[in-house]
Amino acid sequence: MAIALTGFFVLLLLILLRMPIAFAMGMVGFFGFWYLRGMNAAIATVGERFFSTVLSLELSVLPMFVLMGNLVARAGVAHELYAAAQTFLGHRRGGLAMATVAACSGFSAVCGSSLATAATMANVAMPSMRKFGYRDSLATASIAAGGTLGILIPPSVIMVIYGLMTETSINQLFAAGFLPGLIGIAFYMAAVQWAVWRDPAAGPQGERYSWPERLQALKGVWTVLVLFVVVLGGIYGGVFTPTEAAGVGAGGALVIALLRGVGMRAIYDIAVERARTSAVLFFILIGALVFSNFINAAGLPEGLLALITGAGTSPMMVIFIILVIFVILGCVLESLSMILLMVPIFFPVVAGLDLGIPSKWVLVWFGIIVVMVTEISLITPPVGLNVYVLSSVLPEVSTTTIFRGMLPFITVDLLRLALFVAVPWISLVLPQLFYG
Repeated sequence: MAIALTGFFVLLLLILLRMPIAFAMGMVGFFGFWYLRGMNAAIATVGERFFSTVLSLELSVLPMFVLMGNLVARAGVAHELYAAAQTFLGHRRGGLAMATVAACSGFSAVCGSSLATAATMANVAMPSMRKFGYRDSLATASIAAGGTLGILIPPSVIMVIYGLMTETSINQLFAAGFLPGLIGIAFYMAAVQWAVWRDPAAGPQGERYSWPERLQALKGVWTVLVLFVVVLGGIYGGVFTPTEAAGVGAGGALVIALLRGVGMRAIYDIAVERARTSAVLFFILIGALVFSNFINAAGLPEGLLALITGAGTSPMMVIFIILVIFVILGCVLESLSMILLMVPIFFPVVAGLDLGIPSKWVLVWFGIIVVMVTEISLITPPVGLNVYVLSSVLPEVSTTTIFRGMLPFITVDLLRLALFVAVPWISLVLPQLFYG
């Protein structure tokens, strides 16, 4: 266990020295495994992880879902999603901020990137909110917070990575994330209402639209809604595997992009860029798996579990400690890095706890909790990446202003996290219904 802890701290040091995380994890994992099992075993482990990852059919989900999101984003869906949400909610006090949360959640779920959502929706939603006199703190916070829900609402790249690392069913994870995602939208809208209750001038009412105008606005997003329903409905209904659904989604997104006038040159550029992004994700995942092999061989998960059980700590207290560690690390580490570092250490510990949840569903529930903590890390100081993306797109708004507006959203995030920890049924009702 001491060897594993030493390797973990060396890894953190390399990351703080700005070594790319893929190389840092790969190096520590390789040399650590070499120390434990010898050079031949270390070389064999790296080779096996490299080829099994690159040749994995399940991993084709990643580039396909990423490609789907980028094609839909290039087709101009962000403006149409916001326009549709605005017609239904904009007339309420704080309504444009609630419309922004809804539009950001939908766009982030489709495009698969919280950071891209923050950058895109800043240009889409900010002009309208400024037109009606919204305070910059509430306007920017609603964009930053709304974009985080895309990693919880399926199809989610983060969930795919978690599923591959823990050998948990991606189908079950996608089903488990749907209801918490909808509840997250409701909680964020409640945060907006709290903000405008405390300061009515922060979110004035916008204009009211008639029902014909609302229905007209929905026509702009029906193709994307159909694609979303087909992909998720096919997965939940057992028609598609996640891999097949990703292919259907990418094909459907290509058709939507072509119908909306996206040229072949733009589609080629998207494909090349997504290939580069997917290659980076693959290298990061390979490094994480090599590091995971090392810490498992060094006995860190088993040592932690023995330490916990020997101390008589209750299972829920263990979960609380793990979540506190995630939240603290989320303040200084990028979200994907945090998942890749901590999940291999903690998921065997959680799987060995008696949480009153059937063993089949423990890692599904834990996956939702991990993703929710990751969401929080995207908007908390000092390394809330969504906040810094917004600050770069809107240089006239200081990060202090954005973080000040985040307080109601972080508060409801913590309340939501406590709810799903205390009541696992909320996360597990859909996967049990579809796959139980």
